[in-house]
Amino acid sequence: MPAVLNVASVHGMQEILIGGQNGIKVSMDAAMGNRHGMISGATGTGKTITLQILAEGFSRIGVPVFLADIKGDLSGITTAGKPNEKIAERLKQIGIGDYEPHGLPSAFWDIFAKTGHPVRTTISGMGPLLLSNLLELNDTQTGVLYSCFKIADDNGLLLLDLKDLRALLTWVGNQDKALQTEYGNIAAASLGAIQRQLLVLEEQGAEHFFGEPAIQIEDFCKTDFSGNGVISVLDATDLVSKSPRLYATFLLWLLSELFENMPEVGDADRPKLVLFFDEAHLLFDQAPKPLLDKIEQIVRLIRSKGVGVYFISQSPLDVPEAVLGQLGLKIQHALRAYTPKDQQVVKSVAGTFRANPNMNTETVIQELKTGEALVSVLNKDGSPAQVERILIRPPESQIGPISEELRAETLKRSPFHGRYDVEIDRESAYEMLKKKTEQKQQEKLEEQEAKQEKKAAVGGGRQRQTVTEAFIKSAARSIGTTVGHQIIRGIMGSLMGKR
Repeated sequence: MPAVLNVASVHGMQEILIGGQNGIKVSMDAAMGNRHGMISGATGTGKTITLQILAEGFSRIGVPVFLADIKGDLSGITTAGKPNEKIAERLKQIGIGDYEPHGLPSAFWDIFAKTGHPVRTTISGMGPLLLSNLLELNDTQTGVLYSCFKIADDNGLLLLDLKDLRALLTWVGNQDKALQTEYGNIAAASLGAIQRQLLVLEEQGAEHFFGEPAIQIEDFCKTDFSGNGVISVLDATDLVSKSPRLYATFLLWLLSELFENMPEVGDADRPKLVLFFDEAHLLFDQAPKPLLDKIEQIVRLIRSKGVGVYFISQSPLDVPEAVLGQLGLKIQHALRAYTPKDQQVVKSVAGTFRANPNMNTETVIQELKTGEALVSVLNKDGSPAQVERILIRPPESQIGPISEELRAETLKRSPFHGRYDVEIDRESAYEMLKKKTEQKQQEKLEEQEAKQEKKAAVGGGRQRQTVTEAFIKSAARSIGTTVGHQIIRGIMGSLMGKR
């Protein structure tokens, strides 16, 4: 059994201890770290601590880690933990004798730039597929957005932030007839719907995410001078509450950027980067099929780039079956079954593990206590090991958040301090289209002035009339009145010699 569970320290530091019980220690072979994984369980059963100990393990063997901190509990990973009686008892139960509290190198990030370095990307960098999902567009509106991106590319218009996209949509709406031949019908109703969704997105704080300087992906792939992997902690507490869809879209964008930019590495003794995505169900809820297909493809292929992806959610069934089938490490904390539907979920979850003849997996899932879990790792040949019931080892870093003062000090000492703090607003679609509009207005004004000058010139070329002509014309205009008739008669009488 120990051999199956990768218990022996054959690879030394290339194994990550997860926990143990009754003399058995369960470790994950780091070479399988890019085969992805799942941490699941009901609220309050210990998922966050499990995430923390895995992040510690990867960092200690030189693997950079990116994790999303949903509850604000994971900033303590940068500081040494404080031993207590419960930790001492847990260490004894598992049989750990080399426990040494210490913190790990960390960098804090925050899309809203309040508790970490700002994280940004551009509208063009996000792309129409993810942006359509973020804006919750229907198929027709999505097609219009794709056309707008193509128009921007063809006209050399940079889409960096939200005002660039709004300006493009307005310009396209004004040019719809001229663009229709090449780009098809661009309905004003669809453009209006996209504009309204952009306003909603802006209200949720998305303007902080779109802009420059854009985050460099390699900044999530750093090690410190001691060879420990740097743990990048994204503060997602406000993000998830204000805009869960933006949170999910950001994670999917990060995944796609890594897939597109990281080189192939093949099989290695450890991953190049590991990602922990908490509240994983948000990535898949209401996502259209083209996006789900894209996620499945990336998860399947990104492991050849040396990237491991670990999903955290209440149930493994929150992840699509096509993705779930690609996950190597499975850590299941307790699930409660109060209804027939809950019982069916427990049965389905138990079926995702390789059975252990010494226990009933379905029953044990409901008996697990806090900090206890069912764990299945991958053997060295890539096959799943049988499930085991273990105690999760205590973290060596601090459990819970650090103080605001310590966080501020960590940010100040960060190598990324000052790199992303000041937002840059260079010339892009907004400025370029504004110039085009102003130039068109100026040309129209000049054209009107030219017409007026031409009209004035034509009127000024006529010959001035003589005094006699002016008198006769004036007299003729007056002939319609009684006084006019009398004046004319008087004049005619004098001319004819009548008194």
